[in-house]
Amino acid sequence: MLIKIDDLTSNEIADLLTEHLQDMYAASPPECVYALDLEKLRKPEITFWSVWGGNQLMGCGALKELDAQHAEIKSMRSANRFRGQGVGKAMLEYILQVAHERNYTRLSLETGSPDFFIPARKLYERYGFEYCGPFGDYPEDPYSMFMTKKLV
Repeated sequence: MLIKIDDLTSNEIADLLTEHLQDMYAASPPECVYALDLEKLRKPEITFWSVWGGNQLMGCGALKELDAQHAEIKSMRSANRFRGQGVGKAMLEYILQVAHERNYTRLSLETGSPDFFIPARKLYERYGFEYCGPFGDYPEDPYSMFMTKKLV
């Protein structure tokens, strides 16, 4: 797997993010979906990566700087046809490495509470993320779960 910074201009990325948003809206009410579209991912505080296997897009992930010490994982996604093949694990490990290099002391995320999100929550739990309350601008939401990890 090759993980690289992505400029969010390819059709493959657009298709993967469309797939991602469709799943998010299928699993949660629209007002409870906090996934970002292409335009919202094109912000200077967000670094977006794509995961490739040869010429096939396998997944993606992003890191949003909240402040000099704290960042948020966004847009973690394995393409449906590559689920269960370690794409999410590879992306998460890469994001954790970058977070350490940037000297963040905390990494947080928002994910869904419905059963659809159990595999994602289990992955984050395996890497030491703990459940917490909302952070940043997130409201309390029965369809959201918040997790954080202190970095050393």
